[in-house]
Amino acid sequence: MLIIGIAGGTGSGKTTVVKKITEILPANEVAIIPQDAYYNDNSHLPLSERLELNFDHPDSLDFNLLVKHIKELRKGNTIQQPIYSYLTCSRAQETIPVPPAHVIIIEGILIFSCTELRKCMDIKVFVDADADDRLSRVICRDIMERGRSVEKVLQRYDAVVKPMHLQFIEPTKRYADIIVPQGGHNQVAIDILLATIEKYLKTNR
Repeated sequence: MLIIGIAGGTGSGKTTVVKKITEILPANEVAIIPQDAYYNDNSHLPLSERLELNFDHPDSLDFNLLVKHIKELRKGNTIQQPIYSYLTCSRAQETIPVPPAHVIIIEGILIFSCTELRKCMDIKVFVDADADDRLSRVICRDIMERGRSVEKVLQRYDAVVKPMHLQFIEPTKRYADIIVPQGGHNQVAIDILLATIEKYLKTNR
């Protein structure tokens, strides 16, 4: 089993990189574990408080459960991945069964901030992008997927996203084995990563 961590700032192009990897690999040989599924359940808080939570801080995540699940997959066991809603800021009662696969991809902005989780990874990839490019993607995503206004997105970016990026995300770039500049548009870097994965699969199938 090859476990790959793909980190980077909000709107850096992580999802694009993951998509390009999964387009190359057979569907039954890769499993995606999104950090976003492992936010702490905040259903005990009033909705007004939940909507103001800082999702860009490591304390917002249930790293213990995420690490446990990765170790279970490594052992060959199926996990029950949580389902988290940004609209209600809480976990659903249902879970998603994720069976083990030859390649496990953990994707998220804060995954390199947890030492125990980093130890589980065979390859660590940091997707880098210009701050202006990331902001434009964040605006589009938050308006379309999370129902926020442009004003609300910009306010949150200045108050939370930017300072959290500088404090908790950007410093973790030093842990990366591969850095992908220009987000998902750097085909050379993506090809190097794909070649590494394909080499592993050829020798371990």
